[in-house]
Amino acid sequence: MPEIISVGELIVDVMRMKVDEPLDQPGTFAGAFPSGAPAIFTDQCALLGRSAGFIGAVGNDDFGRMDIRRFQDHGVDTRYVAVIDEVSTGCAFVTYFSNGDRRFLFHIGNSAASHLPDVPADYFEGCKWLHICGSSLSAGERMRDGCYRATELAYEAGAKISLDPNLRPELLGGEQAVREVLEPVLSRAALVLPSASEAEILTKTNTPEAACVGLLARGVEIVALKRGEEGCRIVTRGESVDVPGYPVEAVDPTGAGDCFDAAFVVGLTEGLPLAECGRLANACGAAAASVRGPMEGSLSREAAFERAGIG
Repeated sequence: MPEIISVGELIVDVMRMKVDEPLDQPGTFAGAFPSGAPAIFTDQCALLGRSAGFIGAVGNDDFGRMDIRRFQDHGVDTRYVAVIDEVSTGCAFVTYFSNGDRRFLFHIGNSAASHLPDVPADYFEGCKWLHICGSSLSAGERMRDGCYRATELAYEAGAKISLDPNLRPELLGGEQAVREVLEPVLSRAALVLPSASEAEILTKTNTPEAACVGLLARGVEIVALKRGEEGCRIVTRGESVDVPGYPVEAVDPTGAGDCFDAAFVVGLTEGLPLAECGRLANACGAAAASVRGPMEGSLSREAAFERAGIG
């Protein structure tokens, strides 16, 4: 059975070719590319040489076949990727703005992505990590319930839970709703990988430092705070480590955080020191942002470890 599992949306992304080109006007697009936050995470874990499995669904169409082929090419266990005849593969249209903002137009809740298959408890036997993304919890009640069930099955099987808040307040109706939706996973999480603003929303604090303290007080063992070009800050009850980033020209930031998450979890799985986990995560996140397409910049194990300076 896979040692790292994720559950949620397996979709495609289509993005604007030009910056500052809004979605409510005619324009040009690039894609489609395999995508979905938990799917990007799983694909990067497999590329880094760990056994990884995904629980999700695609439509019986060309986009779905493309997604499954990408997983299979990289060694992801797809036994619980369902193919649904009645609805199409989910998609997201994305545009970027020069101030760093992004805008998404999602078609997930009414797509195959929300049709998570039933997974037996024994799939989690031997699982070391289950990864949950806030984007999945924002994609409708059906997917949310599937993520909650997977969390409990993995936790009962002895796996650790990692959570990327990946907040979508606009889909859930505000910050309080976000906290309520994430609570069943956060209460089980050993590792949380937020941005500073996400950590502050989760803990109702107004500084990253206070937010990290608040998460640790909740029972979280490790907070890996994403800081963009500055790298990351890793905080536990016993230490705080700042790890510098890898400056790149950001072509497509979608998926960078998910590749960061994957590399960090892989580092922990392999028993690397926290600073090395951070370097590996920063390397994979930066590489992902430098290429158009959420999975197109994902690094192989050899390239990632070399870039991070890990022997």
